[in-house]
Amino acid sequence: MNRVSFLAIVLLFACKDSAPKKFLSLFNGTDLSGWHWDVPALDSLPQTPPPFVVRQGLLVSLGEPSGHLLTDSIFENYQLDLAYRFAGAAGNCGVLVHASTPRALYKMFPQSIEVQLMHENAGDFWCIVENIETPDMETRRGPKEKWGITEGMERRIKNLTDGTENPLGEWNTLRIQCHRDTISVWVNEVLVNKGWHATAQKGRIALQAEGAEVEFKDITLTALQE
Repeated sequence: MNRVSFLAIVLLFACKDSAPKKFLSLFNGTDLSGWHWDVPALDSLPQTPPPFVVRQGLLVSLGEPSGHLLTDSIFENYQLDLAYRFAGAAGNCGVLVHASTPRALYKMFPQSIEVQLMHENAGDFWCIVENIETPDMETRRGPKEKWGITEGMERRIKNLTDGTENPLGEWNTLRIQCHRDTISVWVNEVLVNKGWHATAQKGRIALQAEGAEVEFKDITLTALQE
């Protein structure tokens, strides 16, 4: 068991009569300790450089080849905070919570609920073989008969606001609270989405490589009361 995994257990599963640490840094600014990647292209081309690197103290998703960087540890009842920015052109990326079975969708995406970071769409939910409910679902997700959690179905639930992201190239803050079956999302301190009855309540946290270079920093986890 590595140090990050041990600390995660202390953080989130400590006995009630102890004094558990409530705060954990998920990125040390030096290497990817506590994380592992799942990049399908590397199965057949193992010499291909992975799309996740540490550069000048930042965790960087290079965007290609497509895949995911996942925490080694499984988390439940927490608040995730991080800062992100698109380093060059606008593009797509996301943070996945409650990630479990790898490559469950399109032989690429782990079973999870995605918090979208695509430029000008930050805060959308995407259902990836898991589901979540929000108010005004038919307006935000489309016709009910097309809802679903697998290939070809309406899996996107649009966020509540527009204009919450900073201009391209500037840092944005993201906060995700996962408490029991509820997930709440803030971008730059604005509540942009909230959902209930999530079909998963624990799992790994994942960052995407999905075509665009994205920089991350200040990735921290705070335990929430059960």
